[in-house]
Amino acid sequence: MRQLALAAALILVAVPLPALGAPQAATERAASAHPTIVFMTDFGTDNDAVPICKGVIYGIDPDVRIVDLTHQVTPYSILEGARYLAGTTPYYPSGTIFEVVVDPTVGSSRKAVVVKSKRGQYFVLPDNGLMTLVEDRDGLEGAREITNPDWMIGRKLSSTFHGRDIFSPTAAHLARGDDWTAVGPEVTLEKLVRLNIPSARPDEKGISGTILAIDRPFGSLISNIESDDFLKLGYQHGDKVAVTLAGRQVTVPFVKTFSDVPLGKSLLYIDSRGHVGLAINQGSYSSTYHVTPPARIFVPRKGPQ
Repeated sequence: MRQLALAAALILVAVPLPALGAPQAATERAASAHPTIVFMTDFGTDNDAVPICKGVIYGIDPDVRIVDLTHQVTPYSILEGARYLAGTTPYYPSGTIFEVVVDPTVGSSRKAVVVKSKRGQYFVLPDNGLMTLVEDRDGLEGAREITNPDWMIGRKLSSTFHGRDIFSPTAAHLARGDDWTAVGPEVTLEKLVRLNIPSARPDEKGISGTILAIDRPFGSLISNIESDDFLKLGYQHGDKVAVTLAGRQVTVPFVKTFSDVPLGKSLLYIDSRGHVGLAINQGSYSSTYHVTPPARIFVPRKGPQ
């Protein structure tokens, strides 16, 4: 009998048991499959607008995860919102929902829309050009106007707070898995509003471009000159570049990073998004030289150093 009991014990030990924590892992996998809402506005954070919008979202989908992209977009700057949106979307998976409320004409005849990109991401926002850069890079699959009252809140919509009444509830309905085609009628993609964003123009003398933005809070200047086009001018790290900026010429070294020049000195570099930038090591180029977007910039082809 003792031998039989020992054999039974050995059999029990040999049988694989479910790993401890397996239910937790399954829960984590399920949670990761739940779409995330990435939320961006120009509301700021010194008022109650953002938490109100989040409260609306949680009231519809209590399990949703919300990531704050930023709520410090320069007020009314659709271009800045479009840049931040295009810079962020590549790092999120298909199915992610981007709610963007930079809406200087709120309450007007502009449409409120849901747009789906060819990467399978959804965008809940006003039709005012915010999608321009994402469309250029990723392409669009479809768009619909938000007209279904069941996807909104309140019997009487505010004319000034569509972030609360339209965009947030719509994002929440998408996050919980509702069919996005129920939001309203199709919008012809060619009729979506686009921003007129200037492109850099290379020629035999160099590249003419535009300072599009300031890298806040550091004060570095961001241009629309892409790194590949700049490098075709012949510059290498360590070269001096005679740039014409906002009508005056400045000579700056082309370096890899800020600390390659002494504190307080200017530099030209390729920023993390692959564009030519101008900066001061631990200082604000914009404030020091009083340059604000939009400003013209010209970079000549490399000559004798």
